[in-house]
Amino acid sequence: MGKVGFGLAVSCAAATCAIAAILVGKRVRSRRKWRRVVGVLKDLEEACETSVGRLKQVVDAMAVEMHAGLASEGGSKLKMLLTFVDKLPNGFVDDSDYRFSNLEGSERGKYYALDLGGTNFRVLRIQLGGKRSSILSCDVERQPIPQDLMTSTSEDLFDFIALSLKQFVEKEAQNSEFSPVKRRELGFTFSFPVKQTSVSSGILIKWTKGFAIEDMAAKDVSECLQHAFTRNGLDMRVAVLVNDTVGTLALGHYNDPDTVAAVIIGTGTNACYLERTDAIIKCQGLLTTSGGMVVNMEWGNFWSSHLPRTSYDGDLDSESPNPNDQGFEKMISGMYLGDIVRRVILRMSRESDIFGPVSSRLSMRFILSTPSMAEMHGDESPDLTEVARILKEELQIPDVPLKVRKLVVKVCDVVTRRAARLAAAGIVGILKKTGRDGSGGSTSGRGRGTDSKMRRTVVAIDGSLYTKYAMFKEYLHEGLCEILGEEVAQYVILKVTEDGSGIGAALLAASYSSHSASSSSSSSLSLSSSSVDSKRFL
Repeated sequence: MGKVGFGLAVSCAAATCAIAAILVGKRVRSRRKWRRVVGVLKDLEEACETSVGRLKQVVDAMAVEMHAGLASEGGSKLKMLLTFVDKLPNGFVDDSDYRFSNLEGSERGKYYALDLGGTNFRVLRIQLGGKRSSILSCDVERQPIPQDLMTSTSEDLFDFIALSLKQFVEKEAQNSEFSPVKRRELGFTFSFPVKQTSVSSGILIKWTKGFAIEDMAAKDVSECLQHAFTRNGLDMRVAVLVNDTVGTLALGHYNDPDTVAAVIIGTGTNACYLERTDAIIKCQGLLTTSGGMVVNMEWGNFWSSHLPRTSYDGDLDSESPNPNDQGFEKMISGMYLGDIVRRVILRMSRESDIFGPVSSRLSMRFILSTPSMAEMHGDESPDLTEVARILKEELQIPDVPLKVRKLVVKVCDVVTRRAARLAAAGIVGILKKTGRDGSGGSTSGRGRGTDSKMRRTVVAIDGSLYTKYAMFKEYLHEGLCEILGEEVAQYVILKVTEDGSGIGAALLAASYSSHSASSSSSSSLSLSSSSVDSKRFL
């Protein structure tokens, strides 16, 4: 009996040891898997590192590329396109130093805008009330473009737009205080690649966003629209042809004459700024009465070896329809951030089973949108319920443990922080090029430090990534302050300026109106010498 009991005891002990060994083995394997996943995160953090030193290298590279793009066509990844906008609207000018301004708050009447940039277009009308008056009214209508017109003919497309605009104009007659006898002026925001030939004309380079109208190749966009107005009996002139970034600068400058640049960070990204004409070497001898011109940087195509690129960025780029193109945009804009996060989660899922079996949806490009990524990043609930919901509904990854959800939030944070701080470096690059970064640049000759040596500088900014993503905005401001230093950063204001593609374009139409008193003296570019001190407008 004793021997039997002893045998049972030995057997139980052996079984217990075996079970313990299995449990320990599982725990060890689990820890190894977790360490591998944490290693993926650590590698990501190191690759996305944006120290102040590195950001300042990006600033310098941006300024150098700007110089190169202004020096010659094709001299830089930055196209530095001329817009031929040599004056900007200003609603409250009482300082003669603002030579880039035009309206001086004295314009009256109604001006129109047409915003065409996708499967919808908008028509807009503003009324200006005269000197020292803000915009009195603004009316907007949105119209979808029938899908068949996106692949039809240029005449069909622009006739449809012209007819819609005509109907919009006719509605005002019922409530109008007066019957306008002047020809109506239009600002045309056309958000497709265009080679600008004047302030009101440009040649279509290529269609994007689902449009494929073959007979538009090498045609003047404004001319096509103007012909449609004539065919449809609409007495309206295309006063300006711009993109949404230039419109944002115009609206920002109208509200605040210290505005010298505009940046859009949304689905895509771009920037424009005021440049001295004598700094645009590739158009040497081209002077304006203001001494300057708005330059469309197309900064989404910026590239530098100092940018903190990861293997995920490389894979995203190589799999895109435009490899080796728009490198900066692919690192900072809303089109791509969600997909970078998806790629990191896929890598983690392959390294370990902490997410369970690898979801097939993780291999689908752009399945995780940036708005969903932002929701996960901003989840402040104790158990991260939004993170769990998005992982389950959008990526089909259910029952994710809390510590893994926290890991996902951290990935979102790393990707977003890098994007925002790089955007900040791009903005400071513009300030450096124009001598407004406090470093005593060649344009301003101003040193760092005192109130008398620094000028207030406003950058108009728009785009959903900045206006709707709180952490992105916070990190961008953090980066700007770290690069410039607090003493200089206090003079730089980022001012949200929404609807530049609509209101800004209409204001530019007023600025370039054929009825403007100053139009005849400053609307055209001059090849002769000018007595204007071109440094003063910056």
